[in-house]
Amino acid sequence: MKSWIFERLYIFYSMVLLLYLINVFADVRALEYAVGLLAIPMMGISFIWASNLFRVLGGAFIGTGAIMFLAAGLPFREIPLFFTSNLALLAYLVILPWINSIVHVGKYDTQMKELMKGNVNHLGNLYIRSSITTYILMMFLNISAVTLTQEMLIKNMKKMKTKVRNAFISQTTVRAFAIALIWSPMEVMVALTVEATGVSYLFYLPWLMLISLLVLSGDLLIGWWKFRSVPYIPVEQDEAQVPVKSVVIGIAKLLFALCLFLSTILFINQTFDLNFILTVTLVILPFSAIWAMLIKRWTMFKKFGFEVWKNRTNHQQNFIILFISLSFFSNSLNETDMLNIVQEPFHIFADYPVIILYLILVTYFVMAMIGIHPVGTIAILLEVLTPLFGFINPAAIGIVMIVAALATSASATYGVTVTITAMNTVQNPYKITLQNLLFTFVFGSVGIGMAMFFV
Repeated sequence: MKSWIFERLYIFYSMVLLLYLINVFADVRALEYAVGLLAIPMMGISFIWASNLFRVLGGAFIGTGAIMFLAAGLPFREIPLFFTSNLALLAYLVILPWINSIVHVGKYDTQMKELMKGNVNHLGNLYIRSSITTYILMMFLNISAVTLTQEMLIKNMKKMKTKVRNAFISQTTVRAFAIALIWSPMEVMVALTVEATGVSYLFYLPWLMLISLLVLSGDLLIGWWKFRSVPYIPVEQDEAQVPVKSVVIGIAKLLFALCLFLSTILFINQTFDLNFILTVTLVILPFSAIWAMLIKRWTMFKKFGFEVWKNRTNHQQNFIILFISLSFFSNSLNETDMLNIVQEPFHIFADYPVIILYLILVTYFVMAMIGIHPVGTIAILLEVLTPLFGFINPAAIGIVMIVAALATSASATYGVTVTITAMNTVQNPYKITLQNLLFTFVFGSVGIGMAMFFV
């Protein structure tokens, strides 16, 4: 029975999120209340299949939120309305698998993996290739790109010493993941920050891309220098010539599609005055479907995309608990005076913006080290930092919030990226943390340095 319910969770989850999206345009109070009522069992059911970490986090947010709700003396009938403010983020995450699927059915991921085969004489060159491969795939595949690249590297580096291979993989793929996502409209931290600061994504885009390319260039140079003395010993089947033409064509197609995707988002966002998260959510499915038709993969896209979407939606329990409980916590916090106490350390340094910006980086890091997801951290930080927008340019704060969150992902011991890497390479996650610790703070400092131009 439990298995039967789990396989059909996507129906219930999708129904609730669809009702929410309908009400964004309909703006019916009764429908908003109904969605809030449905969000409660949605979160309750998710507790059954969620990981212990997110159960604890969700329970802590709900428990603390309940205390603040009672302390504020609010009427119980308003409780359902406190659960709906983050449903847009859930809809956004649920729709993402469709664009991942078009990259797969178009075989762009297969073409990109060819970059890491053959014609490499030392690990310095392989570092550059694997980082660029991960970086490009990350634009569309998110965390799936890490798994794909790591699987390919593990296969290609079978003849290398385990210690060297693990150090190589722990740096190149994890760092490329963080660097690539700071400007991606499909990264939840970017979407959240754009929405919260009220600063246009079009403003953030060139600066985040500049930070990304600067850090990527520096990391590629350091990686090449560090591993250039280690000879690359390929497995026999990978000694064939790399099909350069097909790889270049594949990269060109992906970049062209990315430009169209970004242009579509910006056009719709500006033309219809929709919020950024909602715009990306509405664009992904039709854009992916049209893309599939143009490359004559429509039938495969429908079948494969649906299966991937259904499977991913059935496994959204952790984020459902996190986002819905955070919504209740944040809304309850706003109704109390406790927010002033939390804001006090930041207000003390209001005249020293650089300290505020470094406090953001350190907060992300400390919270990540105890297992708090960056989404949980940013929700709290936004409540604290929003009043400072009158003293410090919100664009500066926004840049640091995005860069610091992704920089921390490279060294967060309990983060998804580090955990997956530890599992794939069979090593202690703390070792990966130590290898990327300096990178995290250098990356974060580059973002802070760029943000200081706008203070």
